[in-house]
Amino acid sequence: MNAFVEIFVTSIAGFAEATWMTLRITVASLLLASLIGLMFAFMKLSPRRTVRLLADGYIGLIRGTPLIVQIMWLYFGITHFLVLSKFWAGVLALAIHSGAYIAEIFRGAIQSIDRGQMEAAQSLGMSYPLAMRRIILPQAFKRAIPPLGNQFIIGLKDSSLVAFIGVSEIFQLSMSGAAATFKQLEYYTIAGLYYLLLVVLFTLLLRRIERHLDTGSR
Repeated sequence: MNAFVEIFVTSIAGFAEATWMTLRITVASLLLASLIGLMFAFMKLSPRRTVRLLADGYIGLIRGTPLIVQIMWLYFGITHFLVLSKFWAGVLALAIHSGAYIAEIFRGAIQSIDRGQMEAAQSLGMSYPLAMRRIILPQAFKRAIPPLGNQFIIGLKDSSLVAFIGVSEIFQLSMSGAAATFKQLEYYTIAGLYYLLLVVLFTLLLRRIERHLDTGSR
């Protein structure tokens, strides 16, 4: 117990910096993943079969392969052709992975809106993009908030896998500390506590957003 307290106290500065890195990776990847997800959700709803097949291919490929493989493939593959830092390689891999799941969340939320609303908007002279932007998407976004929250928390925990390409986030710091001191239990327990703290903060923030938007989660 004394060793745990000593390591916890002496490593606060290092873990604080690593936590900041974890937050940066998580926020950047989830923002990018939301854009990717929205784009592929529209592709899934396209009347063109070829476009739908492309979206199905992307979602099927990403959901059918492990995230760690995707991170390694992207980092060791794309960096042969493009100068990309470890940070952005990790962000891009996480965004592409989460984007596949978010695409299905957005697609389901959009399809849950009654078709009559689109027909009514178009009968009033609105174009399809305008009706989607003003009528459908605001309602769909509210319905998507709870599943998006779950996906965001999963994305936060998945960010630990970028440690394997050398990004100095929480898990990478705990691996380095454990390897240097042979105190694996202490370092991984501390890493778990930091992740738990971030998940709790994320959960509270998402609940606040749900209440603000009145998504019926209360």
